[in-house]
Amino acid sequence: MDRHIRNIVIAGGGSAGWMVAAALSNALQANCTITLIESEEIGTVGVGEATIPPILRFNQTLGIDEAEFVRATQGSFKLGIQFVNWGKLGHSYFHPFGSFGRNFDMVGVHDYWQAAYEAGQATGLDDYCMAWSAAKRNKFAPPSQDPRHVLSTYDYAYHFDAGLYAALLRRYAEAKGVQRQEGKIIDVALNAESGFVESVTLNDGRSFKGDLFIDCSGFRGMLIEGALKTGYQDWTHWLPCDRALAVPCASTADFTPYTRSTAHTAGWQWRIPLQHRTGNGHVYASPFISDEEAAAVLMDNLDGEALADPRPLRFTTGRRNLFWNRNVVAIGLSSGFMEPLESTSLYLIQSGIAKLLTLFPDRDFDPVLSDEFNRQTRIEFERIRDFIVLHYKLTERDDSPLWRYCANMDIPDSLSEAIHLFRRYGKIVPRELDLFGHPSWLAVHIGQMNFPERIDPLAKHRTADGTAWLAKFRSVIESAAESLPGHQDFITRAGMSSARG
Repeated sequence: MDRHIRNIVIAGGGSAGWMVAAALSNALQANCTITLIESEEIGTVGVGEATIPPILRFNQTLGIDEAEFVRATQGSFKLGIQFVNWGKLGHSYFHPFGSFGRNFDMVGVHDYWQAAYEAGQATGLDDYCMAWSAAKRNKFAPPSQDPRHVLSTYDYAYHFDAGLYAALLRRYAEAKGVQRQEGKIIDVALNAESGFVESVTLNDGRSFKGDLFIDCSGFRGMLIEGALKTGYQDWTHWLPCDRALAVPCASTADFTPYTRSTAHTAGWQWRIPLQHRTGNGHVYASPFISDEEAAAVLMDNLDGEALADPRPLRFTTGRRNLFWNRNVVAIGLSSGFMEPLESTSLYLIQSGIAKLLTLFPDRDFDPVLSDEFNRQTRIEFERIRDFIVLHYKLTERDDSPLWRYCANMDIPDSLSEAIHLFRRYGKIVPRELDLFGHPSWLAVHIGQMNFPERIDPLAKHRTADGTAWLAKFRSVIESAAESLPGHQDFITRAGMSSARG
C-alpha cells in the first residue's frame, strides 16, 4: 500500500516559507503537491539580513548562482561580526568566519599567542586573523581553495534583503511546481482520533487538506501552538532582550564586509550594509528602557539619513517544547526565537529543513523520526542559546542595570562549565551539534576578557618558537589582505551590482 506523502501544506511565506518551499520542491522532484499559503496583509519580521557561512551550501544545493543571488537581493559579503562595547566600554573585538592563525604544532595557536601576549611580544588576538585583516580594510574576495595559502583560512557569508531573497526563492519554487495560495488561515481541522491536522480553512472559505503541514506562520505558531498547544520554553531570564526596532538608513562610504554589533546601555544595535541601504536595529530589554528611549538611541546612532520610521518587534526568546508534533513541523519563528546577535535566524530555518529531509516521513509518521528530529533540534537550540548568553555573561560593564543583571545572572550549567573550563585551562571541548566551533568560542572568550589562568601544560614540553611564528604569520596576512580587492570593487567587477538590473 502506498504510504508516501502526497500533499504538503506550508502555512506562511516569508524567508522561512519560501526556503522550505524551494528546498522541498527541489528534493521531492514534482512527486508531491506542495501548497504554500500566505497573506499579503500579514507582514514578515524582515530582520534576517545577516547570515553565517552555511547559507552558501543552501544556495548551492538549490543550484542558485552566487552572482545572480547577490544581485537580486542587493547583497554584500560578510567575513564576521565586530562587537563594540560588549566586554567593556571603548573595547571591540571580531568574531571571524575562519581561524586565528593556523595550526603549526600540537599546542593550540591561542596558547602560544597568550604566552607571547603576556610577555609583551604579541598584539591583540584579532591581529592574527585573516578574516579581520581583510575586513578592517574593507577588502573582500572568496577564500583560496589551496589549503597551503593563507587566503584559505577564512570563510564568508552574506548580508542581503530578506524580502528580496524570499521573492527570489518564490520564483524558484513556483517554477518547480509549488502552488501559492493567497489568504489568511482562520481555522485548523484536527482528526478526532489521532489529533493530526487534516486541513486548514482560509478567510474566503477555501479549505486545503494535507498529509504533512509545515508551520512557517512566525511567532503566532498557528498550527504548532494555536492548534496543537505544544507549549513554549521561555529563556528571557538568560536572554533579557525582548523587543527590537528596525530602520533602514542611507548607505555610506563605509561599505564594510562585516556586521557590526554595538552594545548600548539596555541592549545592542546591529549595522548591516547592503548595496542600496544600511540595515539598522536596536535590540533591547524593555524592563530597562522605554520604547521611546530605545528609539532615540537607535536614531541617534545611524550612519546616514533614516529612510523610514523605526518598525517595532516584540519577542520572547526560547523554543517550542516540540518542533515536530504529530504531522506538523515548525520551522522558522514558529519553532522558537533566538535573538539576532549571531545571525542564526536563517540558519535555523536551513537546519530545520535539512533535518526534515534527512528524517522525511511517510504517512505512518513513525515517532522514531519525529523523536530524533526533536532531539537534534532541541540540542542545537540549546547550544546556540549558550553561545549567545556567553556574550551577555562575560562582561565587565557595570554602567547600567542591564549589564549588572547579566554579569550576575545564573546561567545554564552547560555554559557555566564551558566558561570555567576555558578560564582554568583555555580548553574548548567540542559538543554534539554545536554550530559554533573553536574559533567562535575563542573569539568571544578572549574578546570579552575571559583569559585562561594558565597555558596548556603541554606547551612547556614543546620546542616550537611560537612568538616568531606569530610575528611571521601576522606579516603574511597583512600583505595578503592588501592584495585583495575592495569590497565594492569585487561586487562590481564580479557583475553582482544591483545597478546591473
